[in-house]
Amino acid sequence: MRLTRRDFSRLAAGGLTAAGFPISGLRAATRLNSTVSGVKLGAISYCFRALPRTPDADYIDTIIRACIECGVANVELTSPMVEPPNTLPGGGRVPPDTPEFRKQREDLRKWRLAGQQERYRQIRKKFDDAGLNLFAYVATFAEDFPDEEIDAVFQQVKALGVNIIGTNQTTVGMAPKLVPYAEKYKIDLSYHNHSKVEDPNEVASVASFEKLFAMSKRFKANLDCGHFVGGNNDPVAFITQHHDRITHLHMKDRKRDNGPNMVWGEGQTPLKEVLKLVKEKHYPIYAIIEYEYKGNGTPVEEVKKCMDYMRQVLA
Repeated sequence: MRLTRRDFSRLAAGGLTAAGFPISGLRAATRLNSTVSGVKLGAISYCFRALPRTPDADYIDTIIRACIECGVANVELTSPMVEPPNTLPGGGRVPPDTPEFRKQREDLRKWRLAGQQERYRQIRKKFDDAGLNLFAYVATFAEDFPDEEIDAVFQQVKALGVNIIGTNQTTVGMAPKLVPYAEKYKIDLSYHNHSKVEDPNEVASVASFEKLFAMSKRFKANLDCGHFVGGNNDPVAFITQHHDRITHLHMKDRKRDNGPNMVWGEGQTPLKEVLKLVKEKHYPIYAIIEYEYKGNGTPVEEVKKCMDYMRQVLA
């Protein structure tokens, strides 16, 4: 089946469910576009984590349908949606020292070391065929990664055809070990922050980012604006100073002093100011939704609300 521009418009507007389109046969007549006033809007696939996995079906198809229905053209794909389902905490950090978690960790490592490049190439084709811009992949490099597992992940990302890895919960202490791989494969490691500014091993403070930037030109920032505010930092000031080292922003609203995630517009994150800054300065930085607040609708409905929020700010 071949989708026309009108089909995509109807999907983006929510007037037609994307579930009606079999991804395996989908060929986009035109690429979906979610750039508004020069700002590249999109979403991380983590937003759709609550969507059910259908037995004997490819979960990537579900994610692609959700992106199309939300009008999300620029996509950051998270590793748990590609790799075998598991319950490892923290996106793959070293799990608790129990037999169950040790087995899950070893099974995941074996899966990665088996190669999987063809699977990643297939995923890339699915996004391309759907007219979506898959621009980044998220992977946590935990402290227990041997060299061969690090190399395997970089090979998979290379097969996926992206040049940005969002690091999720990778720590500052792992960074020196990752420098040669980022430089060998010419892939940027875009460090994602949380709000634990009191821990120097966490990517959270301005100082932690600047330490990483000094290690390699391939080390960039995936600035999570909500977590940055949760740690009482100023995302507008950081973007102004370090815009040339930022690949993408995670857009969420959160309160200061490690406060909770909030419905957009009800927290203390300067989302409007951030978007207007990127727009006015013409920074080539993606603004990516990370839906984490407790919404009343489905993930698709809530991501649509977030997209509408950003479009209205940038109009």
